[in-house]
Amino acid sequence: MLFFSFFKTLTNQVVTIELKNDIRIRGTLKSVDQYLNIKLDDIDVLDLDKYPHLSSVKNMFIRGSVVRYVMLPRSEVDVGLLEDATRREAANQAGKAR
Repeated sequence: MLFFSFFKTLTNQVVTIELKNDIRIRGTLKSVDQYLNIKLDDIDVLDLDKYPHLSSVKNMFIRGSVVRYVMLPRSEVDVGLLEDATRREAANQAGKAR
């Protein structure tokens, strides 16, 4: 749930998504769900020469299982907060395992 909560804080930010089939898409993150399915608006395909059939697509729903990477704007990531949340979640999971 950590990544879901983190991505929810990035709505209305521009992100770049790389899919497992090597397509890279930049757009405005509109929503994300618990399966990390992503909805992007105002998209641009970065390798349009290789994928010209995507030139007319402006909005996209991306299934979480096909995402390889999500590239975020560095200025929007609070690394300290993310590290603390990761530690808390790891401690929570360790406590549940006992």
